[in-house]
Amino acid sequence: MLVIARVTGAPLGLRKLPLVILAAAFGIFGYNALVFFALTITPASDGALIVPTINPVLTVLFASFLGERLTANKLVGLAIATVGAAIVIAAATGLTFTGERLVGDLLLLGGAACWSVYAILGSITTRHGSPLGVTAVACLAGAVMLFPLGFLEHGYTDVPSWPLVAWLDIAYLVVFATIIGFVLFYWAVRRFGAGLASMVSYLVPIFALIQAVTILGEQPEPLEIVGGGVILVGVRVATLRFKPETPLEEAAPA
Repeated sequence: MLVIARVTGAPLGLRKLPLVILAAAFGIFGYNALVFFALTITPASDGALIVPTINPVLTVLFASFLGERLTANKLVGLAIATVGAAIVIAAATGLTFTGERLVGDLLLLGGAACWSVYAILGSITTRHGSPLGVTAVACLAGAVMLFPLGFLEHGYTDVPSWPLVAWLDIAYLVVFATIIGFVLFYWAVRRFGAGLASMVSYLVPIFALIQAVTILGEQPEPLEIVGGGVILVGVRVATLRFKPETPLEEAAPA
C-alpha cells in the first residue's frame, strides 16, 4: 500500500501522524489482537455476527460526540437493522453463550469497540490524507505493535511449517480484507461519515449466510433469512436522503 500510495501520489496524512498511530493502535493492533484471539476459543460464526452488528451502534454513538449529525432516519434504520441482527444471532446461536465461548464473545465486543474508534479517527485523519495513504501508514504502525506479541506464542518458530492453505488464507486477508476492504472503508468514512459508513457492517451476516449456503452447503434457518431481510430494510432506511436533512433534535416537537 505504501508503494502504491507513493507511485500514485496519494497523501499519507502525516500531518496528523499521532492520530494515525492512535487509529492503528485501535483498528489494527487492538481489533486484530482481540478478534483473532477470540476466534481461538469461540466459533467463527460468533465473530461474523457479533462484531458487525455491535460496531455500527457504537460508531454512531461515538460519532455524535464529534459533531456528526444524528438524523431521525439514521437512528430508526439503526434500530431496525439491530433488531434484524438480533434475529439472525438468535437463530444462528440459540443464544447459548457460556463458559469459554462467553469470554470469547466479550473479546469480540472489545474488538468491535476498537473498530468503532478506528472509524471515528478515520473521519479526521482522511481529511489530511487519502484513504489509501492513511490505511498504509496505520497498517504499518499496527504491524509494528502486533509483531512483539508473536513472541509470546511460538516466537515465529512455527512459520516454516505453515501449510500452503495457511499462506493462501493470509494472502486473502492481505489483498481483500486489508488492501481492498480497509481502503474502501476509509473511503466510505470520508465520503459518508463514520456512522453511515459503519452501517455496511450489517451486511456481513447476510454475506456470511450466502457463503454458508453456496460454499459450505449449509441450510439457513428461516429466521436467519427473515433477519437478513430486516437488516436490509434498516440499512435502506438509514441511508435515505431527505432535503433538507432533518437532524433528530430539530425533528423533536417543541
